[in-house]
Amino acid sequence: MNVSPFLPLFPFVSPLLRQAGRVWHATLPADALRANALDLAVLTGHLVLYPAGIVQERRAEPLPPETAQPPTEDLAHPPVVLLHGLVDNRSVFVLLRRSLARHGWTRLVSLNYSPLTCDIRTAAELLGRHVEEICARTGHRQVDVIGHSLGGLIARYYVQRLGGDSRVRTLVTIATPHEGTAVVPLANAHPVVRQMRPGSDLIEELRLPAPGCRTRFVSFWSDLDQLMAPALTARIAHPDLQAQNVLVSGVGHLAMTVHPGVAADIRHALESPGLTGESGLDSVNSGPVPEESTEDDPRFEGPASVA
Repeated sequence: MNVSPFLPLFPFVSPLLRQAGRVWHATLPADALRANALDLAVLTGHLVLYPAGIVQERRAEPLPPETAQPPTEDLAHPPVVLLHGLVDNRSVFVLLRRSLARHGWTRLVSLNYSPLTCDIRTAAELLGRHVEEICARTGHRQVDVIGHSLGGLIARYYVQRLGGDSRVRTLVTIATPHEGTAVVPLANAHPVVRQMRPGSDLIEELRLPAPGCRTRFVSFWSDLDQLMAPALTARIAHPDLQAQNVLVSGVGHLAMTVHPGVAADIRHALESPGLTGESGLDSVNSGPVPEESTEDDPRFEGPASVA
């Protein structure tokens, strides 16, 4: 029996099942139980879709050389580039992509990067080449990018450290470890996981000043994300970045990409350039902001964003 297409998702299974085990021992409240049940259901569905997303999607034909502007129907929205998380593929965006298409986005590009990727900086350089190709092919000068988990970190590095702010109008990150995550210590054997650890060279590089960065950032984070430790690590807390952090209450790591409330807020974010600050989305169950305090944590000193 061939099970190789499912092996890349095994790193997600362990923390989810471990969290579910704690649920059955009545150590988690009802909202956490619902969030874990939903994440496990999403994981099950994603295992079915995963093989269909392994192959890169077919590219649309480029504009003719004499065409100076994109078609009229494309003027309302720039192309949207979707970038998946670690050992995942473009199938994670099936429902979000469908939501965007139904609401008028006509240029949607889901990229796959290699599951053998061992360096976030290299992946960011490759993303930059893809973005240049998309701009040349569509006639647009800029794109919007949506990144889930590691995909958001790759896109942020491209924007913040490789000059991608000239090409990316808005970067939406979903459940991205902007300050690093300490979950699943045994996964440190993977070089990309080491780069996502708090205090890594790459995380420290993203804390460096970024004056004049032109991209607007919107970060969706959850109080019940099993793969973000601590949960607040998925917020953007850089004083030089124009950032809006959106709390999605009661939703787990995988479910954030398929929840209709998150999709609606992403559409609103892509249509409303210039919004910054903090907001919340009680998508499944209303609840308080996590009890983790940031008062003594230097990562969260000062405003979360500045306009």
